[in-house]
Amino acid sequence: MEFLGLTHLLVGVDDYSDWPVSISTLPRLGPDLSIDMDCVEQLKPDLVLASLSVPGMEKNVEALVERGIPHIVLNPQSLSDIEHDLIKTAEALKEPELGIKAAQRFRSRIEAVKQKGKNRIRRPSLYWEWWPKPIFTPGKINWLTEISDAAGGVNIFHDVELASVQTDWNDVLSRKPDFICLAWVGVRREKVQKSIVKNRHGFEQLHYKDDSQILILEEELFCRPSPRLLEGLEKLIELIH
Repeated sequence: MEFLGLTHLLVGVDDYSDWPVSISTLPRLGPDLSIDMDCVEQLKPDLVLASLSVPGMEKNVEALVERGIPHIVLNPQSLSDIEHDLIKTAEALKEPELGIKAAQRFRSRIEAVKQKGKNRIRRPSLYWEWWPKPIFTPGKINWLTEISDAAGGVNIFHDVELASVQTDWNDVLSRKPDFICLAWVGVRREKVQKSIVKNRHGFEQLHYKDDSQILILEEELFCRPSPRLLEGLEKLIELIH
């Protein structure tokens, strides 16, 4: 909504929404996997923006259907999906021109980044970890693979035809990533420690010169499929080059 310039239309958000700062005064409607539909109905929204970005959110959509609450469902897996959802959301809010302009800005920023890095010879390999036990990492069908590529790097699991891959530490070690990118879903950056990875069996096999090759990243800039991924992309470039 912020990217569309329509934040002022919001009347409520889930418990984990934290951007932009202006939403801090809005009613909280429960955790993302268990929205309080009674509270939603009391707000009488013209439209609910529902998501399927986390397994289990289907329950919210089912409740919206049962209660006849107007809604659209967004489930982007790629940067182009996010671009399309900007248009879809704006159309649903009867502001189609805002959606078209926002999508163009989104695409232009991505292309500008790609253009800057197209002549880079070295493309560092990146291991993304968005959950540690069991290990989950993005596969080929995921925005983080695109973000890696746009930043001039390569996701080491880009060969797996899945959006999210459950694997193990030995598999990660065998792929010998140049950088480890820790962005755990729902966990604030300050709660993640490099020692968690450094203490894993076999870590020394990676032969890192120091722990600067372990990156602790903001999950809100990398794990949430929204235009804020552009901020993450621009930050990642500075870190890996």
